[in-house]
Amino acid sequence: MNFYTHKKRWKVALFIVAIIIGVLSLTYTGELVNKMKVEERKNMEIWAQAQAALASTEDMQQDVTFYANIISKNTTIPVILTDKNDSIITPRNFTPKQELNEKYLYRRLAKMKQHHERIEIDLGRGVKNYIYYEDSTILKQLSIYPYVQLGIISLFILVAYFAFSSSRKAEQNQVWVGMSKETAHQLGTPISSLMAWVEILEQSDENKSYIHEMEKDVNRLQMIAERFSKIGSIPDLPLADLRKSIDSAMAYMKTRTSDKINFSIHYNTTGEVILPLNNALFNWVIENLIKNSVDAMEGKGTIKVYLVETDKDATIEITDSGKGMPKSIQKTIFSPGYTSKERGWGLGLSLAKRIIENYHQGKIFVQNSEINLGTTIKIILPK
Repeated sequence: MNFYTHKKRWKVALFIVAIIIGVLSLTYTGELVNKMKVEERKNMEIWAQAQAALASTEDMQQDVTFYANIISKNTTIPVILTDKNDSIITPRNFTPKQELNEKYLYRRLAKMKQHHERIEIDLGRGVKNYIYYEDSTILKQLSIYPYVQLGIISLFILVAYFAFSSSRKAEQNQVWVGMSKETAHQLGTPISSLMAWVEILEQSDENKSYIHEMEKDVNRLQMIAERFSKIGSIPDLPLADLRKSIDSAMAYMKTRTSDKINFSIHYNTTGEVILPLNNALFNWVIENLIKNSVDAMEGKGTIKVYLVETDKDATIEITDSGKGMPKSIQKTIFSPGYTSKERGWGLGLSLAKRIIENYHQGKIFVQNSEINLGTTIKIILPK
């Protein structure tokens, strides 16, 4: 199981935990809200009874303190008392400015009618008033609390995810840079020795063709060492011919692939395509993409390379007739650690992305891919 699989499962687990926390919070708070609504309804009914009791007290000497206390205790629930025609008699628990605004009070009354059933106050002798009310401020705040809590949890998980990803990426970068430079250092000694042996053999007239091939391989090893030594450093980007660089990489790959692979190159210009380019690193990108295409076609098929030049940039498209890939992984094949092979660290495409985007300030992505029809990788390099 590669790093990509672990990372994907970790993200899924984090998402599931967030959903569970959110659902539990919403459920528990919903129950509290419902209980508080029942309690507020009871309080309004008691408040209505107190109003009726005060109105029906004929003996003014009777102690009405108890009823007055009940009415005065309601300081959080907005209430509007109306007559049988829904004409406002008195509002309660509104600001002084709101109580003087008749249009505002009737708008609030309309909203109250939609949310709660009115409470009847029987004043006797056929006279009835009605109480309309809405949820208290505390109940409203409690209703939105789980959503606020869910937002905070989501923000925390998001920050934790980015922190974890950045930490992992920084750690991997350090490992790869160290590995690359150490590889370049280790290759240096045998390359120098081989170059010396080639010079000695060149003094003899025998086996000139073998010596020439050995020299090509030594030069190749030297270029590989140069590539690895540049990882983690800021490479030089001299103006170079992109066409020549592509031709060089394609020529090398043709000699190292099956005769059953058909290569074709299409350029929209006959002249040079000059732009800032590090040939050693860019060739590495093309070779990696060609090698992946060859693997996807299992040694048999067609690879087409298109180069289109505009005033602002140059676009390279590499299309193969391989097995393609599902959309679910098209954005992740360049991720560090991703590999479809049983063995391998999945560094090739990740380094290709770094070379194109970080070093050359370009873009590389899957332009198109269909199962059993092939894949097109697109590279855009600024001029």
